[in-house]
Amino acid sequence: MVNLSESPTRGGAASASADVESSPAAGPLAGVRVLELGSLIAGPFAGRQLADFGAEVIKIESPSRPDPMREWGRAQVHGHTLWWSVQSRGKKCVTLDLKAARGRELFLQLCREADVLLENFRPGTLENLGLAPEELWKINPGLIIARVSGYGQTGPDAQKPGYASVAEARGGLRYLNGYPDQAPPRTGISLGDSLASLYALQGILLALYWRDAKGGTGQVVDVSLVEACFSLLESAVPDYAAAGIVPGPSGSGLKGIAPSNIFRSSDGKWVVIAANQDSVFVRLAAAMGRPELATDARFGNHTARGANQDELESLIAEWAAGYTDAELTGLLDRHAVPNSPVSSIEDIFADPQLRARGMLVEVPDEELGTVVQPGIVPRLTRSAGGIGWNGPLTPGSHNQAVYGNLLGLSGEELRNAKEEGAI
Repeated sequence: MVNLSESPTRGGAASASADVESSPAAGPLAGVRVLELGSLIAGPFAGRQLADFGAEVIKIESPSRPDPMREWGRAQVHGHTLWWSVQSRGKKCVTLDLKAARGRELFLQLCREADVLLENFRPGTLENLGLAPEELWKINPGLIIARVSGYGQTGPDAQKPGYASVAEARGGLRYLNGYPDQAPPRTGISLGDSLASLYALQGILLALYWRDAKGGTGQVVDVSLVEACFSLLESAVPDYAAAGIVPGPSGSGLKGIAPSNIFRSSDGKWVVIAANQDSVFVRLAAAMGRPELATDARFGNHTARGANQDELESLIAEWAAGYTDAELTGLLDRHAVPNSPVSSIEDIFADPQLRARGMLVEVPDEELGTVVQPGIVPRLTRSAGGIGWNGPLTPGSHNQAVYGNLLGLSGEELRNAKEEGAI
């Protein structure tokens, strides 16, 4: 495994029980304080990335209803899911009841000290609690409020609940997936949630830059899961507007883009071969031992190959079936033809490229042992971030560090707040 202390991060991971106040700052976002409300994926994934790059992320959970992510995921150790350890890594976890008067008071104090508020509630939730952006800006005009929801904060469907699968369907991604005349399948992940989180991260960074470098103020970053999916439709919008073209699913390849598909090796493995560019197809033809294909009128240029896609891919499939997976990828590599086996997570763990890039990171934990985590993306050469600790296993793990050290509450005040159910 790749050890965290050997990667270009902060030089070592702290356990969840460590004094997080003394953990060394790292990354380009050091000094930025983020309050994370909400649960599961669409908001917290953005919070995780902010923490990876040095932001102080304070995750707020209800004392009676913690984030369900604590129970999501397939692998558990001592009753704790490891996905939680990844999704909440580097975050300080506190409990707070926003429906309690004392809870709202404490929340407003936290907002006064924060740079960013990140939430993925249904639109109107903050407003119903008396915590609308306009109210928060009264105490902190520079507060950036990132709001992730199914349909966005406005529009006729703003109040509808939205999940990743719904957004992928409504935003047009699902229609393009799968094979013609079959039910459109989903990917095996919550793609819509993750896309929205990435846009939330982008919006937060843009808003921080505008505020701090351009003299701006706080603002709302309004992210819709549906719009995040819709934004990836490439040429579909202008093509339909101009010519009424309705693209549909095209199976394992793309119509008119050839060759760029999966082909099966003699040992039953699927391999992607992408040689649709003219110069690359010349190299593929050489690898196949059939250089004449590159000058064949049916395949001599991008347009011709697209028009004769089925015939060309049948030739490649017959050729590829004569080699094992390792033989096929090795031959393609020697001819500089882009290719890859279709990797399972087992294959990824054995991938020397991903290991060399620090994409498998071991983070120690006093209770769970070592948790293997996905590495940090992107890599920054001069201001890299790091993974400070695994997601804290106990809700409210950092109540003392945040309410006591940051807000200055005494031990008695903390006890009273807990007895009142505020934290």
